[in-house]
Amino acid sequence: MSQLLIVSLSSLAVAAVAMAVTAVVARRLDRVSVVDVTWGIGLTVIAVVCAALDTGGGGLPWLMAALVAVWGLRLSWHIWKRARGHGEDPRYAELLAPHSPTDDRSAWFGAAVRKVFLIQGVAIWFVSWPVQAAAVGAVELVALVWVGVAVWAVGFLFETVGDAQLAAYKRDPDRGPVMDRGLWAWTRHPNYFGDACVWWGIWLAGAAATGWLPALLTLPAPIAMSYFLAYATGARPLERTMMKRPGYPEYAARTSMFFPLPPRR
Repeated sequence: MSQLLIVSLSSLAVAAVAMAVTAVVARRLDRVSVVDVTWGIGLTVIAVVCAALDTGGGGLPWLMAALVAVWGLRLSWHIWKRARGHGEDPRYAELLAPHSPTDDRSAWFGAAVRKVFLIQGVAIWFVSWPVQAAAVGAVELVALVWVGVAVWAVGFLFETVGDAQLAAYKRDPDRGPVMDRGLWAWTRHPNYFGDACVWWGIWLAGAAATGWLPALLTLPAPIAMSYFLAYATGARPLERTMMKRPGYPEYAARTSMFFPLPPRR
């Protein structure tokens, strides 16, 4: 129990420091969306800290650190490249309305701390529960480790291929009004679906494989991550903006929002 407390408090401290640094950067740039870059980096640092605190000598915590790092650093790099030269993400502008840095910078930053950085700091710590569990438990079901890695790989593939297909679409001078090719013909958000699979895989390999009790106690983490991605801060808020674009309502009528399904007529 004492080792679990150390791991949990250390993870919480990493999340707090990550969000404090992000808040300072956001205030300097007048852009709250930099928090999206922090997600992958923050979770990677938490995973490495958890692995370093492991006293059991097993390889599971370092496997978790590797999976989280490959996912998280790629995601942060991709978001940073995509966001360069752009303004605030419409989702965060809507969340913080009526405050804006041009009208009342202090009020805007206060709202950002309450509504974004504080909540997302807790969310990062919460989502990392399966990684924390891997640092204090011994593997009981080796098969689940490999099942979890396979689910992680499916998610990582969806995310990376989906992002690559979207980038190719944006470079195509003859592209149509809506990206509906490849994975995007089966789901309107293959990257968000991939993210969800990644964290279900980490839960399977990092928590479920160490026993039924860690699996049950950490189950809210992948459920919450899936909810964030599909409804709270991911697909659903983005949909409100995308529905205003020509052709998108028709695309939405024939394509699943989150889970990949064959296109409807």
